[in-house]
Amino acid sequence: MAMNPNPQLTKNLIQASFIGAVIPLIYILFIIATKEDVFEKWMLIPLLLIPLGGGLGGTFFYLIGFKWIPEGRKRLLAIIFGTLIYFLSLWLSAVIAFNLTGHWN
Repeated sequence: MAMNPNPQLTKNLIQASFIGAVIPLIYILFIIATKEDVFEKWMLIPLLLIPLGGGLGGTFFYLIGFKWIPEGRKRLLAIIFGTLIYFLSLWLSAVIAFNLTGHWN
């Protein structure tokens, strides 16, 4: 039994991951750009891990809200749950990133 990948599903998953990762990446880059301090090496870990968490959360949001539960009354609950998971994955990736760098107090 070979899996036949759906190109539209793959495209939608990549778009959801990209949007989920770009939102925190732009925010982090804005914070770094507006600081008067010079960019430091420790900032690379949060710059990579937080968008990764956003991408994973965006992928989960797309899957639960639009693929697994595509219609009906349960879809609203799925979208709310997916949004919570998205922000939870962002928060956890930020905690992990700043803990690795020693900047989480």
